[in-house]
Amino acid sequence: MLALNRNDTIALIGLGIVVATMPVWLSPFGAAYPGLMQKFAIYAIFAIGFNILFGLTGYLSFGHAAFLGVGSYTTVWSFKLLTMDIIPAMILAVLVSGLFALVIGYFCLRRAGIYFAILTLAFAQMSYSLAYSVLTPITNGETGLLLARSDPRYIDQIFGAQMNLAGLPQPTILGMPVSGYAGFYLCAVLLLLVFYLSQKIFSSPFGMALRGIKSNQTRMNYTGFNTKPYTLAAFVISGMIAGLAGSLLSITDPLAGAERMRWTESGNVVLMTILGGVGTLFGPIVGAWLIKYFENIFSAINTNMLESAFSVLPDGVQTVVVTVLSKFVGEGWHLTLGLLFVLVVVFLPGGLVEGVRRMASRLGRRSAGIRLAAPPAEAQSAR
Repeated sequence: MLALNRNDTIALIGLGIVVATMPVWLSPFGAAYPGLMQKFAIYAIFAIGFNILFGLTGYLSFGHAAFLGVGSYTTVWSFKLLTMDIIPAMILAVLVSGLFALVIGYFCLRRAGIYFAILTLAFAQMSYSLAYSVLTPITNGETGLLLARSDPRYIDQIFGAQMNLAGLPQPTILGMPVSGYAGFYLCAVLLLLVFYLSQKIFSSPFGMALRGIKSNQTRMNYTGFNTKPYTLAAFVISGMIAGLAGSLLSITDPLAGAERMRWTESGNVVLMTILGGVGTLFGPIVGAWLIKYFENIFSAINTNMLESAFSVLPDGVQTVVVTVLSKFVGEGWHLTLGLLFVLVVVFLPGGLVEGVRRMASRLGRRSAGIRLAAPPAEAQSAR
């Protein structure tokens, strides 16, 4: 039941190697530091969860940031009231996010298509407004929910943990700190577990039913197949994974703010999934990594860096090149990302991963054709 087929096992091992060696292969790209690698893993988890809903059922949600924020707030409250150990915090974040997704999904899934998307966006914006201004005793409004030494932390008090430390306590797992590279590898392990869960869902009868819903839900309803429990289950699973991603954001940086529930965060995960490849296993991961790289590294490129990179060019040519490229980096990184998104949607509608797969298949057919066209070795030697 827990076993994977050969291709899925190879894919899981390959992803494990890629993620484990991130500090090595990201170094030439200037992204091999723990804080950014943590974001790569966390937002890949977020995108995988979103892809279970959008990629399998075709239901486009513009409100998944609400679950990200709920997971963050639940984690910080667990740190404040219970313990700084992350295990109870993650469990509570996943459960609370799942319950929240169950309520929202129950209402939103009464409609499909654009109406479903608008409903999820409306719920997410209401959640953002509640967190920002109405529920300030719970969320601390625009300042965000922060840790304090005066927090009760009842479980830690019972066991006498972290009571005599100077400064604010830090998240731990079974007494071990999870900052720096330890935090990254924690996120990496959870990314692999979520990817494994995604593989099992994609290959299961449940996943096949979700694909049937995406293909033609009306026909399935006419055959007597009740699709509502399946779509609601996919919505709840997707929300729980988003809650886990929000929990990890608060574990690696112990605070929770309403900005994590803004509609732009929901839009980002949509872009990640479409850019990498909707309905593919690796697509959301690739899209999340690419967008987070643009946001954190590509956006830091400035005119001085461009002038240094093109210093070998003649002065006039250098000035033109730097002037043009400066519009696409730094504060203009959104322009580059937008152009990339347009190119992918127009020329690679299946996303980057699907595009690579098509190219590999085409090259494979071409090489096979060359082998078939070549005369046998025996015939060549006879000649």
